[in-house]
Amino acid sequence: MRQRPRLPPWVSLLFRVTLALVLIGIALAGHWYGREGLRDNVDGRISFIDVLYFTTVTVTTVGFGDIVPVSDNARLFDTFVVTPIRLFVWLIFLGTAYDFVLKRTWERYRMRGIQRTLHDHVVVAGFSDSGMEAVRELIARGLDPARIVVVDESESALACAIEMGATTLEGDATRNAVLEAARIARAESVIVAAGRDDTAILIVLTARRLAQDVPISVIIRSDDNEPLAHQAGANVVINPASFAGLLLAGSTRGPHIADYMTDLAAHDGQVALKERAVTADEVGQPLTAITTGIGLRIYRGGEAICFGDPATAALQADDILVEVVKRR
Repeated sequence: MRQRPRLPPWVSLLFRVTLALVLIGIALAGHWYGREGLRDNVDGRISFIDVLYFTTVTVTTVGFGDIVPVSDNARLFDTFVVTPIRLFVWLIFLGTAYDFVLKRTWERYRMRGIQRTLHDHVVVAGFSDSGMEAVRELIARGLDPARIVVVDESESALACAIEMGATTLEGDATRNAVLEAARIARAESVIVAAGRDDTAILIVLTARRLAQDVPISVIIRSDDNEPLAHQAGANVVINPASFAGLLLAGSTRGPHIADYMTDLAAHDGQVALKERAVTADEVGQPLTAITTGIGLRIYRGGEAICFGDPATAALQADDILVEVVKRR
């Protein structure tokens, strides 16, 4: 389990420096108190400067031999007090160097390496319950988890995404720099599940500004905000409450309607909805003549045309077809 550090980095650095100085101060006090057990091989006198010099040299190294402990008490103090202090001080310095220099350098190097390989991936902005279910469904449908980039500010949410195998990026998805770091311009699609409509719409605006041609799907919980999400640039706007209401209303007409709708949407159902472009050999044929599945609807010039409409009697080259296919 991980939690966000409660102290800012400069406070952590100050604490480590203070701890190192306290440990050195303990060694200095001990040497000064037992200075009669030390011998200066240069002038034979032990002053405070000599004790300060001997302490810093002994804590940071094993000493140079110009000042040495000669009494048993001084040698025991160096053995059981100064030596552990030396190890602790070195661990503090090494840990600080790792946290503030090496770790950040290594993370930046890893991030650049991951960014170089990101292409045709799916960016999931927000790892709420809906975002988590979307990632789980994508993986169940065969998408490589490494091609999913989850952007969120919550470390606990990102830890869960990492357990699922996804690539994670900690940050605010409403900011340009964060989405640029996720290489949104090279993404295959974007899923926005921020949990709040205002945040979701702002993410859509930012994403559309950075990636004009990438499909964006967003979850909006208020009917009034659905037009705003479309205006912001979302290709697909999903309202979980409205969809659940449709299923509930449909179930009153028959107990199996909601079950079939769930079957269409889930990865483990017997049938599935598929969207594709009309092939060259299908041009001119009616929608009912396709052999890959059961044609339900075509999209022509942005207009939805349902089966049975006279316009579906002859498919055109630019039509987008929605069909029901049997899942393998």
